[in-house]
Amino acid sequence: MDLLTPGLAIVSLVVFVQALFALYLMLYAWEHPERLEPNRGPREFLPPRTSFTALLPARGEERVIFDTVLRVRDALYPAELLEIVVICHEEDHATINEVKRAIDHLGPLSVRLALFGGATVNKPRALNVGLAASRHDVVTVFDAEDDIDPDIFNVVNTVMVQEDVGIVQAGVQLMNMNDRWFSVHNCLEYFFWFKSRLHFHARAGMIPLGGNTVFVRRALVLKVGGWDEACLTEDADIGLRLSTLGERIRVVYDPAHVTREETPLDVPALIRQRTRWHQGFLQVLRKGSWVDLPGRRQRLLALYTFSFPIIQLPLTLLWPLALAAAIFLKVPLLVAMISFLPLYALLFQLLITIAGALMFGREYGLRTSPLLIARLVVTFVPYQAVLAWSSARAVLREFEGEVDWEKTEHAGAHRRGRPTLPSTAVPSHAGGAGALGLQLRQTIGLASAELPVRESPIAQATCQCGAHASDAARFCRRCGALRTDNRKRRSRQRRAR
Repeated sequence: MDLLTPGLAIVSLVVFVQALFALYLMLYAWEHPERLEPNRGPREFLPPRTSFTALLPARGEERVIFDTVLRVRDALYPAELLEIVVICHEEDHATINEVKRAIDHLGPLSVRLALFGGATVNKPRALNVGLAASRHDVVTVFDAEDDIDPDIFNVVNTVMVQEDVGIVQAGVQLMNMNDRWFSVHNCLEYFFWFKSRLHFHARAGMIPLGGNTVFVRRALVLKVGGWDEACLTEDADIGLRLSTLGERIRVVYDPAHVTREETPLDVPALIRQRTRWHQGFLQVLRKGSWVDLPGRRQRLLALYTFSFPIIQLPLTLLWPLALAAAIFLKVPLLVAMISFLPLYALLFQLLITIAGALMFGREYGLRTSPLLIARLVVTFVPYQAVLAWSSARAVLREFEGEVDWEKTEHAGAHRRGRPTLPSTAVPSHAGGAGALGLQLRQTIGLASAELPVRESPIAQATCQCGAHASDAARFCRRCGALRTDNRKRRSRQRRAR
């Protein structure tokens, strides 16, 4: 008992400190109000200067890739400054056929298909193939199921020109929080990660980039040697290597401009996805690139971030063990009080998660029902257990040398019932609204001193759901419906008149 008492106190304090740091990362962007506004997208767009290559690696994505290609092509950005390269393995015939259908629909000048063979079939391999087949100055990555905001290229162009940065990580958000018992937790993880924690990493100068909607100048990608084809988290790995160059990474999170995605289809898919992420972090840790970071604070943050899969399972197990020991063992009052600290931190984290769910629903126009909150509370601990098991599985796979790519399937669930989000910026080209755009600019009071902001009137169209949108837009911003037939009908009406 003499050894157990101080051991219990130490374990409880360790778990408590870790929980407090996790809460600090969740709330970092909210700690000081002045941190929120600079992280949003620009309120006005500068004229397009930057040329972009959108890389779309696709494997077994025949259900979603056609719509994704059309959505990227429908971005409100000059066609001559935007190229789309879809990368597929040569044996993935179903996906290739859907890409060819999109090319037939849009034309070969808008979309190109890059194929590769061989036994290595993973995302970083596809990205390197796409990089070699691309031409433009800035490379960005979108996943095959991504639902991008039409103004995302205007956002990044403006940020890169105004702030002279070569790397921009824009927001990604899971949307279908009502589909499965774990979906709300999954969505809120992304919400806290992109809205808060990534800004902490960016300020510290060590950032594991997200898997998509990240924009990097081609010269920087080539400077670090492209993507590591042996790493399961090629995004975090290249983000770390870019950080070692001392390059500033700008994080932009604005609900109006996030890329929308869906949660995994079931619990096994979630476990496989998180296992791949955890194991990729362990691979990055083992490679040792983080040692090359210039500052001690950066190296410690990298060590903590990439070693977390090792400590997540023990930490998860220590929560109930510390509480059980405090309840059932006869220990001094002070030790018993310390033993309950992890419980207080857990409850506080649950409260923050509930507040995050309410804020998430408000920012995205989604209904956060009392039933959803109740389900969040009941499934909070089971979700932590799923994450802990995923980390344990990742450690085991890494120890046994299993490095096969466990792919996550997609069905496009995030495209159902998409609510309308008003744009917070005034477009600089065919995306403004004439006098309305001028009025918005005067109201916002933001103007560029370096470059003039141009506006042009835009024709309005009505979807079958009643929403108004750009006549150039192929998809309705509210319901996500394909609007090609609607445009053809209006064209016939104009010819008839």
